[in-house]
Amino acid sequence: MIDLHMHSLYSEDGGFTPAELAAQCCREGITIMSITDHNCARANIEARPEAEARGIRYISGIEIDCVYRGLDFHVLGYGIDEQSTDLARIEDDIQQQSLRASLERLEKTQTLGFHVTRNEMQDLSKDAHWKNSWSGEMFAELLLARPEYAGHPLLRPYRPGGARSDNPYVNFYWDYYAQGKPCYVKMEYPPMEKIIDIIHRNQGKAVLAHPGVNLKGHEDLLGEILDLGMDGVEAFSSYHTPEQAAEFYAQMQKRGLSATCGSDHHGKTKPSIRLGGHGGAPSGLIADILRSFVSQ
Repeated sequence: MIDLHMHSLYSEDGGFTPAELAAQCCREGITIMSITDHNCARANIEARPEAEARGIRYISGIEIDCVYRGLDFHVLGYGIDEQSTDLARIEDDIQQQSLRASLERLEKTQTLGFHVTRNEMQDLSKDAHWKNSWSGEMFAELLLARPEYAGHPLLRPYRPGGARSDNPYVNFYWDYYAQGKPCYVKMEYPPMEKIIDIIHRNQGKAVLAHPGVNLKGHEDLLGEILDLGMDGVEAFSSYHTPEQAAEFYAQMQKRGLSATCGSDHHGKTKPSIRLGGHGGAPSGLIADILRSFVSQ
C-alpha cells in the first residue's frame, strides 16, 4: 500500500509527529510513504530514518500553496532536497504572513458573532510549530468546545449527526475560511509556475494535489496547468470519486505523466480520512511511483 500525502505537526493542521506517522504507516501495512507538510519540509529529516527502520520506503515531500489565474492551489513536491534554502524561504515567508492573517481571521470570526480572544488562540497554538498561526480548523476546535455555543445555529452542522460532522474542523474551515468565504483572508502565495520551477531546481517532481477539489468549477484549467511543466497529478485521493480517479489516471497515462495517490491524513482535523484511504489505485502504480519518484 502507498500513501504519499499526509501531514505532521509541522503543518499547522497536522496532529502527529513524523515518528508517530511512520509507526502508523507500519501498522496499516503501508510500504511507501511521504509526509507532505504545508510549506514546510522539516518533517522529512525526522521521518526518513523512522520509516526505513520499519522497512518502509520513504519519499521526501512538501505541499506548497500557490496561485494560478487568481485561484489558490496546492502543489506537491516529491524527491525534493528537504534542506533546500528555497524551501526554507517559502516557510519563512508563509509564517510571517500567517501572523498578520491570523489576526484578521480572528476579527472576521468575531464578526460572525463569536466571542474569541487573542489570548485564547495564542494558548491553543503555544505548543505548535507554527506559533500564533491560527487556521480555520483551530477556530472550529475552540468554538465547538465552548459550552455557551452548544446550540449555536452556525455550529449545528458540525456537531455529531450534523450534515458536516464527518470532518467538523476542516469542514468549518472550507465553509468559512476558504477562498471566497466570509472569513477568508488573502495570502500572497507565489505563482504556480514559480513553485514548479523551485521544485524542479531542488531535484523534485511537481504534482498537482487533489485536483478534483481545487479544480472544481474550473476543470478546463487542467490542461494549462499540466503545460506549465507539472510532472503529474494526485489522481487517487480521499476526495475523489472512483470515476474522478479513473479519469485523472487515464489523462496522465495519455500524456505520459505521473499519477500518485494520497489520503491527506491529518488526524483530528480530518478524522474520517485514514492512512491509505485514497481509493483503489491500480496494481501497476507502485512500479510507476518507484520509477518516477525514487529512481531519479
